Amino acid sequence: MSGQVEVVHIGGYTAQSGGRGSGIVAARRDPATGALTPLGTVAVTPSPSFLVRHPTHPVLYAVNELTDGEISAWRVGPDGSLDPLSSRSTGGAEPCHLAVLPDGGHLVAANYGGGSVAVFPLDPQGVPGERTDLVAHEGHGPDPERQERAHTHMVSPGPGREPLLAVDLGTDSVYRYDLDAASGRLVPRGPRIRTAPGTGPRHLARHPDGRRCYLVGELDATVTAYELTDDGALRQRGRVEASERTGHVQPSEVAVTPDGRFLYVANRGVGTIAVFALGGVLPELVAEVDTGGEWPRHFALIGEHLYVADERADMVRVFRRDTDSGIPAPVGEPVPVPSPTCVLPFGILG
Repeated sequence: MSGQVEVVHIGGYTAQSGGRGSGIVAARRDPATGALTPLGTVAVTPSPSFLVRHPTHPVLYAVNELTDGEISAWRVGPDGSLDPLSSRSTGGAEPCHLAVLPDGGHLVAANYGGGSVAVFPLDPQGVPGERTDLVAHEGHGPDPERQERAHTHMVSPGPGREPLLAVDLGTDSVYRYDLDAASGRLVPRGPRIRTAPGTGPRHLARHPDGRRCYLVGELDATVTAYELTDDGALRQRGRVEASERTGHVQPSEVAVTPDGRFLYVANRGVGTIAVFALGGVLPELVAEVDTGGEWPRHFALIGEHLYVADERADMVRVFRRDTDSGIPAPVGEPVPVPSPTCVLPFGILG
């Protein structure tokens, strides 16, 4: 429609973290072809390595993955431009992930270096206020280099009464919390879920049926399937390898398609996207597709297209998914973006 544009925002690493980016990049998306047209840097901010949006307001949030971690918020303009709203300390080092609760009332962030979860209230316009809680995890895993202490890598709020799941690579654990909306504080819901030692859990994806979820192990290159029980516990269904390739495999992002039929896993080191069918008890590998790079850090599913951010190849690669087989095929040329680490669809603006 005239006056409307579909926008994608791309986060990445800047010089403060050894990257080559300058902040958050915007790109126009053609829904028919999937093509991205970069619009340039729309927010100069240090290492915005992960991005999310508010569920109802045109507000974008980013972590600033620094030694003194921060979260930043912007109002999104009709052309994808970003107008700064606020910035807050996360109370921990190297925040690498964040999420907005489904009701839009709070923002939660994962401090990787600090091994903690930070909570921020959001006002009626989606602007973050002062931090209301900071919960630190304790423990370690068998890997002396990567698991010497807690390293929270993801926060995943659930709909309704489902718990907030906090994935911790350092302690081989998934922690479960309820958020008390009045106080903005996290309340543990039962004991943590422990993975196999040395898994190094990184990200998880929830199935749209609300009963299943899938956890990738960054350190052991696995996908663990769980059933989410009525009381918010995770019951393990089994594990599969994240890749069939030989060599060093380090899974990163994981996502389930909206129709619930397929699971996608990005594998760094071997530079692939693995496609799994979800018809049985365990994910079944359908195909493993080369991304054209070595280090697919993140990807986004947008309609029939898949957008893969390769951090080390300085590009976002566009794929079209076959909706019957689930297998993606590359379309067009890679889109040059320096040190990209996150792709966030913002939908139609204007």
